[in-house]
Amino acid sequence: MFISIENVCFCYDPKERAVDGFSMKIEKGEVVSILGPSGSGKSTLLRLFAGLEVPCEGSFTIEDVVIFNDKSFIQPEKRGIGMVFQDYALFPHMTVEENIAFGLNKMKKAEKKARVAEVLEIVELTGYEKRYPHQLSGGQQQRVAIARAIAPNPNLLLLDEPFSNLDAELQVKIRKDLRNILKAAGITAIFVTHDENDALAIADRIVQLKDGKIVHSGRPCDILGAQSWSGKNVQHLEKEDLIEV
Repeated sequence: MFISIENVCFCYDPKERAVDGFSMKIEKGEVVSILGPSGSGKSTLLRLFAGLEVPCEGSFTIEDVVIFNDKSFIQPEKRGIGMVFQDYALFPHMTVEENIAFGLNKMKKAEKKARVAEVLEIVELTGYEKRYPHQLSGGQQQRVAIARAIAPNPNLLLLDEPFSNLDAELQVKIRKDLRNILKAAGITAIFVTHDENDALAIADRIVQLKDGKIVHSGRPCDILGAQSWSGKNVQHLEKEDLIEV
């Protein structure tokens, strides 16, 4: 198993657990969505995986390397984990290629240039190298953020509400684009969202979270087979949003 997460717990308040006994295993190249409303603990989980918070219990391993447990804690910058934030967090004073190359300091100049060109091709932004973030559309900025995150070949990519800043029409297109990008790059990914359509369109597996606990986990087709999801009918999804699994 590529990633193993066992009984992870976290408390902001000593009397209440924000994450309570979260456990799952993830195959290499799998795309997992953690789906839940605001306050369900999904963003807290991302912060724990990224190393921005310290769990009170549990373990997290990637390819048998212990990221954290009751005895060990690897610092965020040494985990080999990439992250895409809601606001993309691009450097406004840097060009597209400079943004993507930012995390490639260990590479020689020629290797860095080749890797930037490679990921630009994956996200279909070849020819945009010299543009600045303000010269790009919202969807293009998101692609740059993804390219920057996957450029160092992370063991795991974390995405926090990746479509929250896009309008509804653009979301439909970018959903498919994101899944294609992740699969083309062979990236193992966890993304959190409150939007059922996002999860159903992109993920290989969906984990529904409520009050810090897993209440349902399954393939998108399992969710689609249900009568409802979180009290809402899911049959309104666009045909192109659905994926074969």
